[in-house]
Amino acid sequence: MAKICQITGKRAGVGNHVSHSNRRTKRRFNVNLFRKKFYWVEEDCWISLRVSASGLRTINKIGLDAALKKAAEKGYLNA
Repeated sequence: MAKICQITGKRAGVGNHVSHSNRRTKRRFNVNLFRKKFYWVEEDCWISLRVSASGLRTINKIGLDAALKKAAEKGYLNA
């Protein structure tokens, strides 16, 4: 299962570990993901989403229905 937020589309990034001697080795920056259940009032059902911390803030700010519509437009819900 891919580590992708279903609301914001955030995914793991790639960067470098930099040691004290300035040697660089590859590393991953993973997304802060949660599996969370939300009650969707418009459909009168519970849904389960993989959401990042910023996705949770987005849902709190604009509401679940608006966040789901925006994510569906951008194609993040299929991930």
